[in-house]
Amino acid sequence: MTTADLLRPASRRDRLAAWTSQLQDEITALFESLDGGRFAEAVWAREGGGGGAARLLAEGAVFEKAGVNRALVEGILPPEAAGRLGGNIPAGTTPHFFATGVSVVVHPRSPMVPTTHLNVRYFELTDADGHVFDAWYGGGTDLTPTHPFPEDAREFHRALKRTCDAHGAHLYPTYKAWCDEYFRNTHRANEARGVGGVFFDHLRPDEAAHGLDEAGLHAFVTSVGRALATAYAPIVRRRRDLGYTARDLRLQRHRRARYVEFNLLHDRGTLFGLQTGARTESVLMSMPPVAEWPAPEDPEPGSIEAALAAMLVPQDWAQEG
Repeated sequence: MTTADLLRPASRRDRLAAWTSQLQDEITALFESLDGGRFAEAVWAREGGGGGAARLLAEGAVFEKAGVNRALVEGILPPEAAGRLGGNIPAGTTPHFFATGVSVVVHPRSPMVPTTHLNVRYFELTDADGHVFDAWYGGGTDLTPTHPFPEDAREFHRALKRTCDAHGAHLYPTYKAWCDEYFRNTHRANEARGVGGVFFDHLRPDEAAHGLDEAGLHAFVTSVGRALATAYAPIVRRRRDLGYTARDLRLQRHRRARYVEFNLLHDRGTLFGLQTGARTESVLMSMPPVAEWPAPEDPEPGSIEAALAAMLVPQDWAQEG
């Protein structure tokens, strides 16, 4: 679906549904080509309106678990979700919502291959008669290494910078900084979940901060939705056949534990999905198959654990040279 298709005078929600469906198909095909396996699909319906399609590749040759989920849900916004949402809700209004998006989480089998996450979404708030009083896009993608390969972080960020720069040179540094701030385990001394990427939310057309009209904003979010083909797939191809040790696997399990903590304690999407009656298995598809919580200890200087910890400090990965 092109941006021109989205803006044609038909049902906007139907066009947005087709947009997320196309993105889900593209991303599914990408990961099937990298792994050689096939996704199983579970179609679900939400009580109160909408549903989705959850696609899971389990026990693959490359990916121990990969999820590519699509949701299209609507209904009355629960008060506990409204308080977290951050939208412009008029006083005295019982808000109704419409949301559609694609969420991707990939946990590779090899600790040499980093974990990745991607999400793009559209959210709309209306009154009971369907009159829209707020609507926005959100999304992003980030990388969580389980072995210290700084060159992978550089490649990932440089690809994202090229993606963002095609829509505005100011976008990558703004949304990279937002990502560094968002993906943090504040209960772990503000430790980052990974090496970041880009993250954005509540982007509305014609805002001065991004300078994009409706067509430009949709095109930008679509580009981010397709970014893993250039930002992540080359890393998978380079790392998937490398050997690894029991120690490497242990470090992978330890980093996965931090991933679990962030998603259950801090992630807005997880909390929103659970509060609005989405399919629980789809909301929790980000959970890794195996994780391990070690006894607290400081990494030894010069160790792979220390090198990986150093990578978690936000830095200018996209810098050339």
